Amino acid sequence: MSIRNSGDNPGITRRSMLARTGMVAAAVAAAPVIGAFPTSTAAAAGTWRVPGEETPHECTWMAWPSSTTIWSTDLAKIQADIAKLAKEVAKYEPVMMLADGSTAASKARTMCGSTVTVVSSIPVSDCWMRDTGPLFTVDGTGGLSSFGLNFNAWGENATSFYGIPASAYNKDRVVAGKIATYIDVPFAKASVVGEGGGIEYDGDGTLMATESCWINSNRNPGKSRSQIEAELLARFGATKMIWLPGVKGYDVTDGHIDGTARYIKPGVVMVQLGGAAREDVWNRNADAIRNVLANATDAKGRRLQVLTIQGPDTLPRISRGKWADFLSSYMNWTVTNGAIITTQFGDTARDAAAKSAIAAAYGRPVVQLNLDALYGNGGGGAHCVTMQEPKV
Repeated sequence: MSIRNSGDNPGITRRSMLARTGMVAAAVAAAPVIGAFPTSTAAAAGTWRVPGEETPHECTWMAWPSSTTIWSTDLAKIQADIAKLAKEVAKYEPVMMLADGSTAASKARTMCGSTVTVVSSIPVSDCWMRDTGPLFTVDGTGGLSSFGLNFNAWGENATSFYGIPASAYNKDRVVAGKIATYIDVPFAKASVVGEGGGIEYDGDGTLMATESCWINSNRNPGKSRSQIEAELLARFGATKMIWLPGVKGYDVTDGHIDGTARYIKPGVVMVQLGGAAREDVWNRNADAIRNVLANATDAKGRRLQVLTIQGPDTLPRISRGKWADFLSSYMNWTVTNGAIITTQFGDTARDAAAKSAIAAAYGRPVVQLNLDALYGNGGGGAHCVTMQEPKV
């Protein structure tokens, strides 16, 4: 990538940005709400769009966990998994790792190695870059812009679920804009509150999201589904939303879509079904999501092709009493320029089947890592801790 001196890591530079233009203003009209989980359409949202994750990346952004207030005695294990993942992603594209100050940066550089660029000048609270970082939009002519979703610690669920003080996430509430400033890209704040892990986008006009995350008083009190939809469509440069059932109040995210269903490319989605390692509430919801998607069309009028895989039946490295809190999802993969990086859980047959299915769907190699600490103690996965910056 074309780069200039960052001042954060000796010998490491960051890329010089092209001239940027601002976000194109777009007004969208929401369709009426009909039924429990219907699809709806809206007017065109302008030339800017968030591209699909399968398109080429400039780099991947990550964040180094260093807060004992958040992680307590689990911190070292979480850091080890973040370092393992960062080094793997760096085999396929540049990784920009934010670290909270010089001490955290030194630890990150030691554990991640020289292939990962560590930036110490942007403060961070934690590692969930998918939910805290900016979403990037492109205009097809070399323009890059960005927006943030006003992260509020998952509707302050971090406090209600785990007793973590709300102030522990103060740096992550503003990190999206700081990243945009660092790389000299225009930035805007959405008028809704949410997280990147709570929405999937195909880059071709269609979004899908669970109602449990967005139409929720802990994030968007007083806002209707139509209002939330209109704003998301405008920000993503999309014209159609597929609303999906979700699970509210059962985990800290209120049922992020990226643990259950993902876009492979426009017109093609994958859903993880079943698996005895996952509690029935999630398996029932996955069935409901599959059923909605199987009957949905996208912004281009295509009937969606719905691929499915099965979740693991066992987590042999994890005690049975901890399965309920473990994100036993192959779906929470991260897409890189050269490979799809996901997890393996030790269920040999299901791990192999998932790897084969994901590789066939993408036409790319699949790397499976043991990230038990992140998926177990963290309750999130490879997608949750990465955010791609598209190549323009």
